[in-house]
Amino acid sequence: MKHGMLLLMVKRHVLNVINLWGVLTFGSLLGCGSCDAGAVVPEPRRSLEEWRADLRHDVIVANIPDSIFDEAMKGFEPDDRIIIAAKTQPELTVAIEDYLERAVSSTRIATGQNMIAHHRDLFDRLETHYGVDRYILAAIWGIETSYGKYQGRYNVVHALATLDYEGRRRTFARKQLIAALQILNQGHIAPEHMKGSWAGAMGHPQFIPTSYHAYAQDFDGVEGEDIWGSIPDALASAANYLKKSGWRTGQPWGYEVHVPEGFEYSLADSVVHKNLQEWDALGVSPYETDSEGRVREHTASLFLPAGHRGPAFLTFDNFRVILRYNNSTSYALAVGHLADRLRGRDIIRGRWPDNASPLKREERKTLQRLLSAQGYDIGAIDGIIGTKTRAAIRHWQKAHGEPADGFPTVLTLNKIKND
Repeated sequence: MKHGMLLLMVKRHVLNVINLWGVLTFGSLLGCGSCDAGAVVPEPRRSLEEWRADLRHDVIVANIPDSIFDEAMKGFEPDDRIIIAAKTQPELTVAIEDYLERAVSSTRIATGQNMIAHHRDLFDRLETHYGVDRYILAAIWGIETSYGKYQGRYNVVHALATLDYEGRRRTFARKQLIAALQILNQGHIAPEHMKGSWAGAMGHPQFIPTSYHAYAQDFDGVEGEDIWGSIPDALASAANYLKKSGWRTGQPWGYEVHVPEGFEYSLADSVVHKNLQEWDALGVSPYETDSEGRVREHTASLFLPAGHRGPAFLTFDNFRVILRYNNSTSYALAVGHLADRLRGRDIIRGRWPDNASPLKREERKTLQRLLSAQGYDIGAIDGIIGTKTRAAIRHWQKAHGEPADGFPTVLTLNKIKND
């Protein structure tokens, strides 16, 4: 027992050292499609026996037979790879231009265009039935799993059990773990074939288990909702997710725009919605002349993914629908941009600024502490740059004569330190 505890302590120390050195696991961009795992809040570690007994209690309450639980959990040991991956999600740790370069590669564009042509009849039926743009569906398919090629290598039940036991995402992981066991109990897939990402995302569309229960579709005429092996079922499930999340047929996700000199950058906020006539009056104009006329009756927000020094986009309701699929603006922008490239549109014209890498988690916490100490309301000091933190950054920038884009950079952090 003592030897086992010592080994566990050594493993945890090694993981901490690796994390401090900033190891980045980029992989194939498999992550947590259709989910938001929430804030990372470690909880006190229990023994494996105590944890398993607590889990079994929830399994019994959920009316899952012991035989299903025992088969799915056979040979389970916490997987350190899952913990490392959870700490290094590319959407949160990679500069946006690097993320887009990987997500919207020339290979992914060419393959996607071939897939759309090959499955033309299927995409016709999907658009008719769900009203979701084929290029958006193909982009999600491409970014999530490279069109089904990389659906994940982890045992989904064991991955979620690791997150649950480790405690950093216990509420999320327990809910998804129970839902995964219910999928097995209903006979949708065998345990040995339920493979996915470190976060439990599965199949072509990378659905987490609760999303499978809520949105999975049978679209191929074969009994059952097979998001792992059936392309019609998988794409219909993704389309159903978007439709039920509020997808607006015929509306774009957004488009790139030019922002004039001297612009009031505090307007670049997801909570600020203006119609296109109002953005026109402010000098915000699209690069492509055919982008504007289609949606003049709708409102849009100005999105600056790299702050005022980088490209700018007007985003519509459908951009926020993509965010419901994966709550990362980097991901949503990648989906929109890949869809545009699959459609044959041009590259992003605005230049990405140098030194625009995201702040590390401890740097974000330091930024929040400094702003809080100066009397700004940033909410919790959690390292998450949310609405309150961005508003606080904007107020500080305005007070110091800086462009108030609310974008956290190392330069901004250093200026606030020296304030």
